[in-house]
Amino acid sequence: MTTRTIRIAAAVIRDEGGRLLLVRKRGTKAFMQAGGKIEPGELPAAALARELREELGIVVDPGAASHLGLFSAPAANEPDARVEAELFELSITDE
Repeated sequence: MTTRTIRIAAAVIRDEGGRLLLVRKRGTKAFMQAGGKIEPGELPAAALARELREELGIVVDPGAASHLGLFSAPAANEPDARVEAELFELSITDE
């Protein structure tokens, strides 16, 4: 059995009160950090900014994201897949 790898960029996003923003795809049970797949040739921070804008309407400067590291885990919503996540931290002041 071959496990495919999904490369994503995701963010730990905190508001001024220290609350975390988590998202959940429609029809799934797992909550996760906001983000998405990295396109071929795309830098992880740029992918994160693009995904946050496309999916949540949040506009961030890729340079404002603080890189936390590369993490790997079984994919929550895709059988036989592993997620390799470039994880960043962001502070958001807007609602």
